[in-house]
Amino acid sequence: MDRRLFLKLSAALSGSMVISTGLTGCSSTAGLPENPVSFSHGVASGDPSADSIILWTRAVPAGDSPSATIFWEIAVDSNFSDIIRSGHAKAIAARDYTIKVDVRELLPSTRYFYRFSTATETSPVGKTLTLPAGQVDNVKLGLFSCSNYPAGFFTPYLAASADESIDFVLHLGDYIYEYAGDGYATERAAELGRTFATDNDEEIITLADYRNRYAIYRTDKGLRALHQNKPWIVVWDDHEVANDTYTTGAENHQPDEGDFFKRRAAAVQAYYEWLPIRPPVSDTDPTIYRTFEFGDLLSLYMLDTRIIGRDKQLSYAAFTDEETGQFDDIGFTTALMAEDRTMLGLQQRDWLFESLEKSKATWQVLGQQVLMGKMFFPAEIFSGTPREEIPSKIHALADIRRKQIAGQPVSDEETARLNTTMAYNLDAWDGYPAERETLYKQFREKGKAAVVFAGDTHNGWCNKLTTGDNQAVGIEFGTSSVSSPGIESYLTMDNNEAHRLAQALPLLVKDLEYCNLNLRGYMTVTFTPQEVEANWLYVSTISSEDVHIASVHTARFTQAELLS
Repeated sequence: MDRRLFLKLSAALSGSMVISTGLTGCSSTAGLPENPVSFSHGVASGDPSADSIILWTRAVPAGDSPSATIFWEIAVDSNFSDIIRSGHAKAIAARDYTIKVDVRELLPSTRYFYRFSTATETSPVGKTLTLPAGQVDNVKLGLFSCSNYPAGFFTPYLAASADESIDFVLHLGDYIYEYAGDGYATERAAELGRTFATDNDEEIITLADYRNRYAIYRTDKGLRALHQNKPWIVVWDDHEVANDTYTTGAENHQPDEGDFFKRRAAAVQAYYEWLPIRPPVSDTDPTIYRTFEFGDLLSLYMLDTRIIGRDKQLSYAAFTDEETGQFDDIGFTTALMAEDRTMLGLQQRDWLFESLEKSKATWQVLGQQVLMGKMFFPAEIFSGTPREEIPSKIHALADIRRKQIAGQPVSDEETARLNTTMAYNLDAWDGYPAERETLYKQFREKGKAAVVFAGDTHNGWCNKLTTGDNQAVGIEFGTSSVSSPGIESYLTMDNNEAHRLAQALPLLVKDLEYCNLNLRGYMTVTFTPQEVEANWLYVSTISSEDVHIASVHTARFTQAELLS
């Protein structure tokens, strides 16, 4: 990590926020110049605590004006008859005209309304909510991941924006994608009117590129609505920088694209400008990982598994001789199981373990990016099998497993086919098993179940979490994507075949409880002192904004069930 560059960026970002405490003064739009300003990207709120919230907007002045002074206000009613705080903030070109206000000394578990205005324009009215404190009986979270603009409309956001029961939104990463306009998931972009402007149609690398990409994403109706109606808790994954990012590089960053650290700094700056999140505030805290406390019910730890500490991903190809095809099993296993191999980094991991030790909440929850559960598939599925033959190979293996379950004779060869497994995705926690085991040990010692949120894969998953010696640790809920295509696209399956395959996979993957391989959507997860309830909600379409919830899958667990 180029720490000096990151800290320099942190200092610049921390100066971009207005901090508000105490009662409202007499400030207003009176005296502000009548320079037209556009609030075309809406409003947003986020990073809630029990007594504070971040308010966000973008105010672009007409012409070439380098800045605009904006009036903001927050109230306990939508008519703004009871305004509790107000003030002025400046939108400047150096911050892409984005504004953040950190409103403090608020009341817990309280709904607030906010807006921004000038002498001539007023933004949409936003709704937000502070975290609860003390004894808490119920919290409902909405989980989202992987929104790809050219792939389709962000209808999961749109559907969730109207759901009054969702208290807080968690975005687990891939809020944007860095690819060019003719790259990944762009096949229907022109048909849907989801193409990029000519100045943003190449792979994004510079600060201007990243800013422009956020700007086009924030024109989506559903995204604007969900930001306007719910407070967000966010963390990045890889595509906010480049595909398969790790500490010192990325799969999708090439030498002819310039210095990786400069590109990453540009990406991080644009992220902090455009998302309602507190910037790093000092050289002792230059990080995005942080805790959200929902009273005595829930401690939520938002983790960074990409930028801060991740070692470069392993690949099977790197251990395969190109001439003979011989796989170096010993070399691969030695590298994979190295005790110092990390996804979190030592500093973040120590922080997490200390936080877990201090927490008195009923539920311990990790909000992070990639699948943590063991996704070990029979190896023959991937060993030279043409892509179009993978579904039939899975079905054949599932039939063998069904015979086993029914007590019918199964040959030694067939048993070996089922038991010879491999991790299908080394970019996930399966590529960092020693650190995962260390993390599981912490939960076992604490005696509380781990609830893990994941995105990244574009499909819905529910995984039991178990140690190497098969002790239960908790449960993982993986949300489908907002619009990015999933396994159904990779394997060219129709809905019926994708459904059949989703029924077969839990027979072959030991800890897999449920999966959906073809539908776009989001999750809601509700916590009470007694249980956690997860709902996978899938939308009817991403091809138009005329959307409804087409199907729902539900799972419920108590702490005792998760640890047995």
